[in-house]
Amino acid sequence: MVAIKRNREKLKTLIHYIAWKCIDPAVLGAIKLNKVLWVSDLWAYVKWGAPITGEHYVKRQFGPVSPSVLGLVRELEAAKLLVTRRRDFFGNEKVDYLALAKPDITGFTADEISLVDEAIQFVCYEHTALGISNKTHDAIWQLAELGEEIPYEAMLVSHLAEVTPEDVAWARDLKVA
Repeated sequence: MVAIKRNREKLKTLIHYIAWKCIDPAVLGAIKLNKVLWVSDLWAYVKWGAPITGEHYVKRQFGPVSPSVLGLVRELEAAKLLVTRRRDFFGNEKVDYLALAKPDITGFTADEISLVDEAIQFVCYEHTALGISNKTHDAIWQLAELGEEIPYEAMLVSHLAEVTPEDVAWARDLKVA
């Protein structure tokens, strides 16, 4: 199992960057912000073996969520880098984010930013909040209890399957180091 280092400042900058990239604040509500963060870290974990931020994610009603986001958004607001707006959206409260200054992304690689841009496109422009929430409600999310951390390794499994005789044979042939 790979040790994953959490980087709080990188997560805060990523929140700022995502808000900056979503010029129209109406496309980035709280659900989508959390999804962009989760998708970015998950895709990075799959692609490079390590997430971008190393943040942990827990099961919440609308999918995996970083427990650090609300506090970091408040810090960005206090620093006058971000504002939030709460409004009615079809009978539900929606939170919009608007970046007030350009983020300093020098702590990210070009590949990381490119991956985050792809995640923004996928989450914010190709799905509704409900649609992207439904995509994150896979078998692993369903098995977790509300508030339970979902390990990165578990996030790689989108569906559960029966163990086949071939799987058993493969496991028996493994040499333990």
